[in-house]
Amino acid sequence: MNNFKFYNPVKIIFGKGTIAEVAKEVPAGARVLMTYGGGSIRKNGVYDQVMAALKDHTVFEFGGIEPNPHYETLMRAVELGKKENIDFILSVGGGSVLDGTKFIAAALKFEEGDPWRFLAEKAAVKVKAAVPFGAVLTLPATGSEMNSGAVITKAATKEKLTFGSPFTFPKFSVLDPETTFSLPPRQISNGIVDAFSHVMEQYMTYPVNAPLQDRMAEGILLTLIEEGPKVLQNPSDYEAMSNVMWSATMALNGLLSAGVPTDWATHMIGHELTALHGIDHARTLAIVLPSVLRYKRETKKEKLLQYGARIWNITEGTETERIEAAIQATARFFNSLDVPTTLHDYEVDRETITAIVERFQKRGVRNLGERADIQVEDVEKILEMSL
Repeated sequence: MNNFKFYNPVKIIFGKGTIAEVAKEVPAGARVLMTYGGGSIRKNGVYDQVMAALKDHTVFEFGGIEPNPHYETLMRAVELGKKENIDFILSVGGGSVLDGTKFIAAALKFEEGDPWRFLAEKAAVKVKAAVPFGAVLTLPATGSEMNSGAVITKAATKEKLTFGSPFTFPKFSVLDPETTFSLPPRQISNGIVDAFSHVMEQYMTYPVNAPLQDRMAEGILLTLIEEGPKVLQNPSDYEAMSNVMWSATMALNGLLSAGVPTDWATHMIGHELTALHGIDHARTLAIVLPSVLRYKRETKKEKLLQYGARIWNITEGTETERIEAAIQATARFFNSLDVPTTLHDYEVDRETITAIVERFQKRGVRNLGERADIQVEDVEKILEMSL
């Protein structure tokens, strides 16, 4: 097992009726900025519960944070935060709202010019402070509620970049599965695929004798396979949604990647499909992941065979046949959730592949994957396999 450092200070408050506990977690006397998305929290009762919990605080609101939160939108929130001397932020929504909140929190304390710099120049420009924030999660998917990372889109340039910092962990996250009961099927499916892909990118590399991490990863994958369809069939199934919600959180809180190699090539490629075409983040992962697995099947062989046997009970045939069967089973699972897995399904052609290759070349992207052996020419081949 590789050397590692693990740090995660996020307090998780899980279960029905727990939004009321926000009152105890937000510091007394705080001037609170509540961030949210399109307004569904006003329809499902979450808004009223949050406002009741914050009745003794001064609250300002900023809504309209879009999926794949836009830098331009978030900068308006930063302006409001500065104007009103905000000293605590409460994210109420899914991973996009929370990612946007992380950016707002960091930007409010950034004193080195345009906050976009800590995404575009992250090798040289670091987040050194952030306004404290918490979260009420309404969509299980990204795991942002228990990590410090965020992904932000700059609409003007169609760029989608990441950042993270020890200062951008939530102070707490409230996970009440009942807040998700009104989610549409598309968002539920996306959440399941997103969490599944997060696990795969930490698990599907090569063995380093870390059986605990392997079995934790496999446990989450099996839970999503078993519980995900139940939630799609009945979104108000509290028990099934509880399991999906906790799986999504555990998928990306740092535990699975402790001491093991990871491969985030799928995410980096997928981000470009969202930036250029607005395809839902999870759906880009469903497009790219099977092709990454096929393209790197030799270097990922041991883990692919293990995955096929332990997750899909694929134990017969040659190694090549078992590996292909495992990849096909993955794509079938995504398809069973009504999530297509090819670029043609989204009317994306070779012109986009060329654009992504040019972007990666311009940025100097190289050495992707757990072995740092995926170069720009490999990205082009992977995308061609996804057509």
